[in-house]
Amino acid sequence: MDASVARQQQDKAAQVHDMFSAIAYRYDLLNRLLSLGIDRLWREQATTVAFEAGARRVLDVATGTADLALTLKRRQPGAEVVGLDFVTAMLDIGKSKAKRLGLDIRLEQGDGLNLPYEDASFDAVTIAYGLRNFADYQQGLREFYRVLKPGGRLVILEFPPPPQGVFGQLFRFYFLNVVPFIGGLLSGKRSAYTYLPGSVLKFPEPLELAHMLRAVGFDKVRYKLQTLGVSALHLGEKS
Repeated sequence: MDASVARQQQDKAAQVHDMFSAIAYRYDLLNRLLSLGIDRLWREQATTVAFEAGARRVLDVATGTADLALTLKRRQPGAEVVGLDFVTAMLDIGKSKAKRLGLDIRLEQGDGLNLPYEDASFDAVTIAYGLRNFADYQQGLREFYRVLKPGGRLVILEFPPPPQGVFGQLFRFYFLNVVPFIGGLLSGKRSAYTYLPGSVLKFPEPLELAHMLRAVGFDKVRYKLQTLGVSALHLGEKS
């Protein structure tokens, strides 16, 4: 890897780490507020897809405060659910939530670009609104593929760039103006909520992300737009 590219990736990783550490204590509140609570529905849909093939061991990457990991565990109490994130402050909140809810999940610190797990060790891998924060999307996808068992599935929730049309224009205005204002007001970190819409605008369109999944080896790739294209759910399977 070129030295300048490696440095850019390190800088982005440090920026993301510091940003999420700073807003961890307000993260859940702002997620509910800024999505009008619809993010819970999106996670429920992802959970359904993750378990359709009878997964018994699931890895949730970039788990943050463990919203998706806890949703997975509630849906299938007998499944082993592991959540991984590289921000300790977010994991600490997730552990508190799991204890309060009486749900037994493992939350571990680690890097999504270099997963600390053996090859073919999970039936499903999930990631909710974290892939766009990766310094290298394809490296992350390769790691997801590596740790999946043959027949396992990857489920990605992510915000695609706003759709075209009137709704897309309204959503773009909301994302670029209202989100930074409210996020900055409640968290005291406006820069974090300026980063959010910026990272979404730079993220691949759903069709392009589907091509990226195929390029690293996934098959039966498909995606579904959620809530008029505000969110997208991608699925890929390891043959």
